[in-house]
Amino acid sequence: MSVIPESICAPSPSTTRGQPTQLSSDPKGERLAYANNKSIFLRSIDNPAISTQYSAHTTATTVARFSPSGYYVASGDVSGTVRVWDCVGEGATKGDYHIIGGRINDLAWDGDSARIIAVGNGKEKYGHCITADSGNSVGEISGHSSQINSVSIRQQRPLRAATGSDDTSLVFYHGVPFKFNTSLRKHQRFIYGIAFSPDGSSIVSIGADKQIFLYDGKTGEAKSEVGSGEHKGSIFSVSWAKDSKRFVTSSADQTVKIWDAEAGKTIQTWRMGDEGKVSVPDHQVGVVWPSGRSDGLIISLNLNGDLTYLSEGNPAPRRIVHGHQKNITALAASDLKGSAPTLFTGSSDGRICKWDTATGGAEPVEGDGHSNYISAIAAAPEGRIYSVGWDDSLRSIDASTRIFTGSASTTDGQPKDVASTTNGLTAVATHKGVQTFKDNQKQKDVSFGFMSPTTIAANETLLAVAGDDSSLHILSLTTLETKHKLTSLSSTISALSFSRTGGYLAAGFSNGKISVFDCRTWEVAISRWSSHTGRVTGISWNKKGTYAVSGGLDTNLFVWSIDKPGMRVGKTNAHKDGVNGVAWLDDGERVVSVGGDVAVKVWRVEGLS
Repeated sequence: MSVIPESICAPSPSTTRGQPTQLSSDPKGERLAYANNKSIFLRSIDNPAISTQYSAHTTATTVARFSPSGYYVASGDVSGTVRVWDCVGEGATKGDYHIIGGRINDLAWDGDSARIIAVGNGKEKYGHCITADSGNSVGEISGHSSQINSVSIRQQRPLRAATGSDDTSLVFYHGVPFKFNTSLRKHQRFIYGIAFSPDGSSIVSIGADKQIFLYDGKTGEAKSEVGSGEHKGSIFSVSWAKDSKRFVTSSADQTVKIWDAEAGKTIQTWRMGDEGKVSVPDHQVGVVWPSGRSDGLIISLNLNGDLTYLSEGNPAPRRIVHGHQKNITALAASDLKGSAPTLFTGSSDGRICKWDTATGGAEPVEGDGHSNYISAIAAAPEGRIYSVGWDDSLRSIDASTRIFTGSASTTDGQPKDVASTTNGLTAVATHKGVQTFKDNQKQKDVSFGFMSPTTIAANETLLAVAGDDSSLHILSLTTLETKHKLTSLSSTISALSFSRTGGYLAAGFSNGKISVFDCRTWEVAISRWSSHTGRVTGISWNKKGTYAVSGGLDTNLFVWSIDKPGMRVGKTNAHKDGVNGVAWLDDGERVVSVGGDVAVKVWRVEGLS
């Protein structure tokens, strides 16, 4: 028996309001590179469900750039570290260099894939130029008095480089080694983007003053201003077409525009969001025009993390790729008749997404949802999904239409967990006690004195409630009367799950151990599941009740056997920053997990008897 990685459903890029987000495509135009949390994701453009993850950074990542050769990626983080790694093989790190004492805002490769300029907000300097293979200095980035937001290197010889900063200046460098040549102040506010044209003849700069300027690529001399007054908000990002005659910009005015560089005029404009309505989530903070493609594809990123695929000449988007941006905190699997297993995930920013496991695509649940942290999600047999969040509410979702239904039910405290059953009842655990609901109407509630529930699980007749005093209460689901009570357990229970056959209850503890109770006698049937070294965050059973999967804050995932309690297989470092939820898909051979790295991962369990 073994656990094999099958697929990674990547998160959306991390974004910050009022700041550009860097996107990079490989030379063939097949993959997109971007940062989220502490990881870098390389995602297929044509099939976004296919992606790879690089997780060697120890702090939040900010930018990733493909080398012109296509064999390496350079990525930076908030600590000022740049890592160079293999993007064709297994992702081995080739170089680890500390560049500046602060956030890396942008990176650029030279045409030989041999040198890198990294810029950002350092304490002693704002940028540096190094060799990619050894980290040796090959130039000095100077001439700025504030953080540098963008950098670009001319891909032809003689080598030139340009940087744009919060001090409103564009600095032009000659190389190699790169040295200060001249400083230009055409912009009135922060410069957010700098880009050499692919043929090296021109440089374009954009900024918070809504202006676009063109410069000579060899001398750095200012040539012209483009499209004055066209954009109505800060311009965050710019990218050239491969013919060096056109470029595309994205702005806080919710528009993406293609420009004719020679004529200085707009060729096409797309406006995102509802017509005439100002929408902050639709601010366009990043854009890339993949160079290796023949279909004219442009990919734009909004503040909400959605990747919009645009084609020149087509007024409507080709597709929109959705996902989570923040820590995924809840997971539930729903088996709708006649369809592939469907996943529902919730994150710390209140977003809930529906995932199709066949395609790996995500769609946000629409309607009046939660306003913040999603505590838990549970799937009901009739095609309903129930979620609870830190807005102290219980909400229901129609799994087939992906819409919040009815009105929210208010809970009596901050929800900790939710459980759903075949008889239409939904139980919610809060810090005060347990409540049951039916059709969004409160049925019963019970409190436990000084004990506060930590997690719950339910089957057709019973409700299991774990307490912060290391106790386990077994209640009647309909009356909430106590049927059995276990006290003085080894640790606080952090995860509960009834087997689907109803014969066992698995309890995961905060010390990493898992105990399996026999539901007939409430004696411990198995106590040997003890490989986790951190709090167990989730447990799920297969349909037959013969295997269980668990995940924990130790980043590990394990599959356990009832018949052979001493045997287990697992995957260490399944999720960076911990596994937050697991589920067994109803095909019986795959499990899915979510975690602090904001990724949804599908694993195939081979060798099941």
